[in-house]
Amino acid sequence: MSPSAPLDPLAVSSGLPGRVRGIEIRTRRFVSSQVAGNYRSVFRGSGIEFAEAREYVPGDDVRRIDWNVTARMGTPWVKEYVEERDLTLVCAVDRSASMLAASPDGGRLRAAAELVALLGFAASYNNDRTGLLTFSDGVDAFVEPRRGVRHVLRQVRDVLQADIAPRRGTSMAPALEHLGRVLRRRSLVFVVSDFFTEGYEEALQTLARRHDVVALVLVDPLDRALPDVGLLDVADAETGRHLLVDTSDAEVRARYARAAAERAATRDARLAAAGVDQVEVRLDQDVAPPMAAFFRRRAQGAR
Repeated sequence: MSPSAPLDPLAVSSGLPGRVRGIEIRTRRFVSSQVAGNYRSVFRGSGIEFAEAREYVPGDDVRRIDWNVTARMGTPWVKEYVEERDLTLVCAVDRSASMLAASPDGGRLRAAAELVALLGFAASYNNDRTGLLTFSDGVDAFVEPRRGVRHVLRQVRDVLQADIAPRRGTSMAPALEHLGRVLRRRSLVFVVSDFFTEGYEEALQTLARRHDVVALVLVDPLDRALPDVGLLDVADAETGRHLLVDTSDAEVRARYARAAAERAATRDARLAAAGVDQVEVRLDQDVAPPMAAFFRRRAQGAR
């Protein structure tokens, strides 16, 4: 349950062209100076497609041994790959009701839109295709991957103008399964969500076997701790259930913090078990630095 006050969906969509333009201005300069180069060094050339099997020669990477062919031929054989000409980057964005719950100056949809822009521009600068899948209690929409900045801005607009029905829950597994069906070649998949849901582990793990999957976890300060503001009417954004909480009670705040820490630990364990990278994006901070740090870590690991 989140103590955040839900944002007005109409307010989210008001001044849409200006909001999209503002995100474009903020993110494009940062991407060109901080992200695009690391994106190329990490991901360009990492997309590979099986070409053929050939006999093993000393110096070959043993991880590329094709055990089926080796068993048939009686001698070691390895898989040969060719580099794909381009890559596909898809953002899977949670648009459930909890994404509208945030601190007054925050907003998960705002952060999600900025992340879609940042990743989309990084891909576009390298002539890669970008796509978008939005989900709530199922798959809402899928934007086919294409090239170009205009296509990226269309995706940003789609996230910002989300028309979310009240008390709409989250079901992530169908969205992940849908991506597994429609993405034929190995792709980059960024799952953007607060991860206030369950039952997605198996679908996430299955998707990560074929694609490079990264979880972008949107965290509001109120997800972790209650402020001392006296009596507070707490509403669950997805169920509509209300609870009156006395936040002046230190024990109440302590219990809330413990429950929040347990929830975060459970989420982290699920993502780790699924074998995906995780980047925590705080809503009270700029979304760009944690993404830049992620790309630097990946670049260093690649080198």
